[in-house]
Amino acid sequence: MKYIRHLLDEKNRPVVAVAPTDTVQRALALLAEFNIGALVVLEKGKVVGIFSERDFARKVALPGKSFLATSIREVMSDHVFYVTPSQTVEECMAIMTDRRIRHLPVVDETQKLLGIISIGDLVKEVISHQAFQIEQLERYITG
Repeated sequence: MKYIRHLLDEKNRPVVAVAPTDTVQRALALLAEFNIGALVVLEKGKVVGIFSERDFARKVALPGKSFLATSIREVMSDHVFYVTPSQTVEECMAIMTDRRIRHLPVVDETQKLLGIISIGDLVKEVISHQAFQIEQLERYITG
């Protein structure tokens, strides 16, 4: 199975981030523009939170807050779980399953943000790996 560094290399996408002082409106515009489900919240270059569609639904829409005036700091998830590039897809899936989360920032040893992975990224990799194994077994059997 692959390491997270390989998934980040394959994604080759810039990390989209917001500041804690940005509005929910700005965050929603970025989620829509980049067709993503979560944003990393950065303050002075450090990860201080995550803002996701789930945060919007539960902390803004349901309580009836104004997304025009609400800051990200008010509604972001500030208890962030991180992974490193040297962790495996399996390890990350276990973290996401155990913690019931769908996005994990990837940081280096200095806590510098390198990227973000989603449960979709991991599932795609698992399916790809399984398809490869099936193909190899079929070749072996018919070979």
